[in-house]
Parts: sequence; structure tokens; C-alpha cells
Amino acid sequence: MAQKPSIPKGTRDFSPVEVAKRNYIFSTIKTNFEKFGFQPIETPSFENSETLMGKYGEEGDRLIFKILNSGNFFYNKKSKIEIPESIEELQINSAETISIEQRIELNKFTGKISEKALRYDLTVPFARYVVQHQNEIEFPFKRYQIQPVWRADNPQKGRFREFFQCDADVVGSNSLWQEVELAQLYDSVFSQLGLNGVTIKINNRKILSGIAEVIGASDKLIDFTVALDKLDKIGEEGVKKEMLEKGISESAIEKVQPLFSFTGTISEKITKLGDLLASSEEGMKGVEELLFICDNVNEIGLQTATLDLDVTLARGLNYYTGAIFEVSAPKEVKMGSIGGGGRYDDLTGIFGLKNMSGVGISFGLDRIALVIEELGLFPETVTETSKALFLNFGLEEAKYAMKAVAKLRQVGIKVEMYPDATKIGKQFQHADKRGIPFAVIVGEEEMRNNQFGIKNLASGEQEKVDFEVLLNKLQENK
Repeated sequence: MAQKPSIPKGTRDFSPVEVAKRNYIFSTIKTNFEKFGFQPIETPSFENSETLMGKYGEEGDRLIFKILNSGNFFYNKKSKIEIPESIEELQINSAETISIEQRIELNKFTGKISEKALRYDLTVPFARYVVQHQNEIEFPFKRYQIQPVWRADNPQKGRFREFFQCDADVVGSNSLWQEVELAQLYDSVFSQLGLNGVTIKINNRKILSGIAEVIGASDKLIDFTVALDKLDKIGEEGVKKEMLEKGISESAIEKVQPLFSFTGTISEKITKLGDLLASSEEGMKGVEELLFICDNVNEIGLQTATLDLDVTLARGLNYYTGAIFEVSAPKEVKMGSIGGGGRYDDLTGIFGLKNMSGVGISFGLDRIALVIEELGLFPETVTETSKALFLNFGLEEAKYAMKAVAKLRQVGIKVEMYPDATKIGKQFQHADKRGIPFAVIVGEEEMRNNQFGIKNLASGEQEKVDFEVLLNKLQENK
């Protein structure tokens, strides 16, 4: 019995049309990365487990795909590896129910049978790359990376186990001009894609720390910011309720009341923050950084994007130390963030290279594709196939046709010949299904007169032309 074909859960096949659309986005992002001076690097699909483990927190560690060492380690006597009794009966899929002792035993065991793991993101491998190649790199180092990553997540709509990340980072500079440029980079990419009206939200980790300090909840910084970040989802009362549940006092919540209706221009918002954070040195430093970035972005100008200060923005608090970015789609589309990033002061410190500040952003390819599709912004040329299909009437006619096909390809025109000398109706049908706009007919008469018959499959118009006219007609529609 034949095996029913399938693919692993959380992965996808992409049709020629889908690949063409994704490549259009990749190409646009790549062109802008290079226009802004970023250089490409690539890192392996899998890293040593020790490179990745412990860098993303407990939840992240659980989502890392580990690669089993070669050989049968469970039953091979030479391996001398025994399964500890405490985990022998465990079902890894219900790992959240296991005890700390069992988790420790499980990690020890998997460490013996798996020394490598699939890349979880591009940031940690980049940090490893910088440290490993620090003597070859010219700092500040501006790198971009467009590669797939893997996460053992629970697949659902818009969430996959294999997906691409598109990152741009600068390491080796504390200058806030980098943040100014990254806002411009976002604007440049989305403007070129036709996604006018995106909002580039910005905040600063120092401001969030300052607010927590001012209200006397520095020890609850993560709880405070995580709750605040949900303001647009659960509303003011929902946020206050969550803060109370996390042990933040009513008096502290009262002090941040202005944040729940934080409106106005960027300048007005920054002025309000200055008043709120006047007693916090850390907070005021964040205000100064925001002022520099926002003033310069606005003075230089953006093409189609809008820069906005969002004090509830709290993504990536485990590693961001300064500016935080998040990009939201145009208002007419209901979609989560389509990009994000921020400043990190010591990412390479996890691999022993201290005080190497960096800042980076990423683009959410899959969500961007969905937004462009919904708004009908993919150019028709993106999914264009061959310009013409040469019909196959037989051996001699095919030889004549292939000489013309070769010449047309040499000048960059996409053409092809139907491989089989089958019924002409079938060949026309093939061109129609493929969306090929022209059919080129080569029969005995055309060969005798050194001509080609060209038919516009949309209008039905047909004429006989020499090679130069054929070339010009196909170039006009290139």
C-alpha cells in the first residue's frame, strides 16, 4: 500500500506563486538593507546545544528543537547511556507537568544523546558569530541575515515551527544615530512595498524602569510592564486588576494613572514623561534618548510611515536595555506587529565579549505577506511566468524554435518551448493555465519564410513577424 504523503506539523509547502511573492518581499528588504550599509552573513542551520540553551529562558529552552546524535543511543551497549528511571516513563509532550528534579534529569539525559540543536532565532547565533570572528570584523559591524529558524511550538494560525527571520543589527556603537537610521530603514522598506501608513512605535527600557522606580515597584518591573503592555487588549481596568494581582499597590497604580490616557504629539508625550520621571535618573536618561531619536527622525522626515511614542510598549525586556521598536500595519488591516527590535547593551557578554553594545530590528515576513495580500499590493509582475511559449510542431520545427528561444534568453527574456510534439490545443491550454501571455507558432511556412507566428492569448490577435519584431514585441511586455 502506497504511503500517504505528508509534511511535519507546523511546516508549509509554498507554490510557485507564493514563492514569487515571498521573494519579492525578500528582495525589497535585502535591497534596503544593503542601501543602508548592512552586510550579509549566514550561520549554520544548527548550533551546538550549549550555544542556544539557557539564552531564551525556560519557555524558550523548551521550544528548541534538539538533534539526536547519530546512532541508536537508547539500545546501543557501546554508548553506555542508560535512561534514568525517574524519566523513563515521561511523555515529553507534557513537560510542563514534570518536577524540577525530573527536568534536571531530563536535561542531563538529552545532553548526552543530543549535542546540537536547530537555530531558534538569528540573534544568539549572531552574538556567537561576532565573538568568534571578532578579530576579523571591522566595528561598528552592520550585518543583515535572512534565514529560516525553528521552534517546537504549538502550531496555530499565523504560528509555525519553521519560518524565516529578516534581521538587521549594528554592534560596536552606542550612537543613537543608529536608532534614527533603523526608523528610516523601516520606513524605506514599507514605502517601497507600498505599505503606506505603518506606525513605528518607540519606547525605552530606561523609561519603563524609571516609572517602576518612581511608583516604588522596581522589584515588580517585569510584572508591571507585562501588564501595561496589555492595555490595548484588556483595557485600563483589566491592566489595573492584573497589577493588583501581581502585588503592585493601589497607591503605585494611582501614580501611573496618566499612562492610561497618554495622548498628544511625541513632543507633548515626552514633556509629560519628563514631569512624571523627574525624580528618576534612569528614567530621565531614557527621556533624553527618546528626545534625540524622535527629534532627529522627525526633522529628517519619513516617507510614508508615522513615528509614535508608546509608553506601554514593553517587548523584549529580558535583553533590551534602551530603545524598543514595534511596527504596526496600516489601520485598515487587523494584524499584530509586522516588525520589532531594540537596543541591547551586552548581548555578546553571554559568550565572554563584554561591553559590546548593539541595536537591531527584524521584519515579520509572513505577516507582511498577509497584509500586502489583503490590501492587493503585490505588483502583477511579481507572479509573471514566461513571456511566451513556443509551440512544438515536430523535430525540425522544434530545432528552429529552440534557436530563437536561446537568443531571446540571452537578452533576458523568459521564454520556453513545449517539450512534446502533442496536440496543439493541449499546448495552448498549457500556456493558458500557466498564465503565459503569448504563444509563438513555428510551422513549415514560418520556417520557409524565416518568420514566427505570435499570438496574444488575451486578445486573440495573431500575426507573422521576423525575429527582430518578435524580440521587440516581447521586450515591450517584459
